[in-house]
Amino acid sequence: MPTAGFLPVRQLVLVDLLSMMVAVRPGERAVIAIDGVDGAGKSRLAAELVALAPHVAGREVRNVGMDGFHHPKAVRHARGTGPETFYEDSYDYEAFRRAVLRPFRAGGDYLPAVHDVVTDQHVSPDPVAASDDALLLVEGIFLRRPELAEEWDATLMLWVPLTVSVPRGNTRFPDRPEGSGDPAHPANARYVGGQKLYLQQARLHPPTWILDNTDLRRPALIDPDPEEPVWLELP
Repeated sequence: MPTAGFLPVRQLVLVDLLSMMVAVRPGERAVIAIDGVDGAGKSRLAAELVALAPHVAGREVRNVGMDGFHHPKAVRHARGTGPETFYEDSYDYEAFRRAVLRPFRAGGDYLPAVHDVVTDQHVSPDPVAASDDALLLVEGIFLRRPELAEEWDATLMLWVPLTVSVPRGNTRFPDRPEGSGDPAHPANARYVGGQKLYLQQARLHPPTWILDNTDLRRPALIDPDPEEPVWLELP
């Protein structure tokens, strides 16, 4: 019987994906990045995998989002609001290493966030404990950038066309201007342009797995193919 809250076809695919993820570094802690453009469905997927894990994984699976490691707005916009600053200035990667990666790798507790991007305030959540062989899923944008590439034991790319991901992502922001569901709308220039810059930087770091998450009901695992490198394209 399907687990409550999951659609049957989607659940089957996610079980296959989860089985591959939990095979990474068995018997010790591991970190897997879930990467993709805004609106690809990263947060939902990570939460689904964590919910499925007790039923099928035989290993503790936890998740943390990069949104909890934004720079304050004053830092993010200090050099303007163009694509370059979106890619280069959005996140505090040193804070992420200090709060999550280093303590998790060392077998200790980690902090799931340091900044609330909505309130633009520093936060101090309780530390999170994890088992000795826990799998930590880190979801966010820009995760295969060169300065982070060596931090992951494996990576998953969510592939979704911009014509789907942009309007999907914009549902979180009801004040977006009319017509902004179009990726070419000026309101999206910062974000679409930033993703293009990112893909140029990430070209040497192909993902371990690709999940076509265009149809949330019927996602599909795609074998990364060097002859057709979709991870280099902005869909």
